[in-house]
Amino acid sequence: MECEYFEKLKDHKFGDLLAETEHWLIILAPDQRNLGTCVVALKRDETELSGLNDEEWADLSNVVKKLESSVKKAFDATMFNWGCLMNSSYLEDPPCPHLHWHFIPRYQNPVKFNGETFYDPCFGKSTMHCRDPLIPLPKEFKNRIKTRILENLKF
Repeated sequence: MECEYFEKLKDHKFGDLLAETEHWLIILAPDQRNLGTCVVALKRDETELSGLNDEEWADLSNVVKKLESSVKKAFDATMFNWGCLMNSSYLEDPPCPHLHWHFIPRYQNPVKFNGETFYDPCFGKSTMHCRDPLIPLPKEFKNRIKTRILENLKF
């Protein structure tokens, strides 16, 4: 049985597809409290890091380098958090984990983009326990974020 999370990823229901490589989907996350936040998901069904093959690891390394570089150039991110948690998958019965990474740019200084100012009030701390309420962005705004990231994101 294929995982529901994986099916939603393939249908791009968890955000806007930004780019893809041979093994990974790069999706602009709906949550843009930290400007440029993405999900990087494996394009096949897998539940654990230990299940990645050498080609997938090499491709992920390329994704990390290019995505970090692009978001640094696009929005002057100070640093990046990467998380592979999958905890909520185990709240389901039966559990339905799918290997994916949360890519969260972090900003020491406010970022002005498209007439809005983005703050990272949790800079230097985990974003897991320090979150402002989600403010939905219009599709056109998200498209501008995508365009800015894609200016430097070439695979």
